[in-house]
Amino acid sequence: MQFPSPVAAQWIAELIDAELLGNKNSFAKGINEIHKVDEGDLVFVDHPKYYDTCLQSKASFIIINNKDVAIPEGKTLLYTEEPFEAYLKIVNHFRPFTPSTKLISDTAIIGKGTVIMPNSFIGNHVIIGENSIIHPNVTILDHCIIGNNVVIQSGTVIGGDAFYYNTKKNRQVWFKKMKSCGNVIIEDNVEIGCNCTIDRGVTSSTKIGKGSILDNLIQLGHDVEIGKNCLLASQVGIAGATIVEDGVTLWGQVGVNKTITIGAGAVVMGQAGITNNIEGNKIYMGTPAIDVGQKRREFVWIKRIPELWKKVMES
Repeated sequence: MQFPSPVAAQWIAELIDAELLGNKNSFAKGINEIHKVDEGDLVFVDHPKYYDTCLQSKASFIIINNKDVAIPEGKTLLYTEEPFEAYLKIVNHFRPFTPSTKLISDTAIIGKGTVIMPNSFIGNHVIIGENSIIHPNVTILDHCIIGNNVVIQSGTVIGGDAFYYNTKKNRQVWFKKMKSCGNVIIEDNVEIGCNCTIDRGVTSSTKIGKGSILDNLIQLGHDVEIGKNCLLASQVGIAGATIVEDGVTLWGQVGVNKTITIGAGAVVMGQAGITNNIEGNKIYMGTPAIDVGQKRREFVWIKRIPELWKKVMES
């Protein structure tokens, strides 16, 4: 999430009651989680396992619960005992929950020729382009951006909160929700089927590229990026922060792990499980997904196991 304008580090320190260390005369552009962080951004870390990752990232500002770490040149540290609570305070300040009492918010922008059918909900600061069709009972939540010539079928929810939690087992409530302040961006000429759920980014954007087609009953996790001209068949599920490059086809019930990349032009057969990065322009099958030719040879050998076992027993 980018701030409306750059914010002084000193002001942020006062907001979250933090001690300012390092470069004190600096201005933050926004707040992001570690997978999406960029120069000028603020990020938080509250576990020693991830200190180095955050300190060496592009982030210019780090909210941290250890002030004895070496401060990289030019960076600003904000020391507080509870970095996660500080993160929530910043998000709630810049993007507080604002309920909308109308089916179409007064702050939404709807392009020429776009049709919104009955019982659909369009949230605050949503932008929908021209000549799009939003079918009945669609929900498009705050700050999401929909392009031109987009079709969204009934029952789909765009911009639900990320399934993203701060986990600590030394407190009564183990899982504390990391408030989502990102959005969903759907580019031109995309079609989305019925009853799909597309979560917003935690602090950035979940994206669907131009010309991509999604079948019914598809789940896209937070910060997923779908390239141009991709085809996703029914019951595909993709976990958070995964990148699907241009021209990828995922057939029915394919499951995809988090924070991996599927190369351009890859085709993945139904019910496969993608657990690691896979190259483009190949066909994959099985769990974990491997080259379809190799998998078919495995099937042949599996079918021969009884025959081979019988020969072993008779020898």
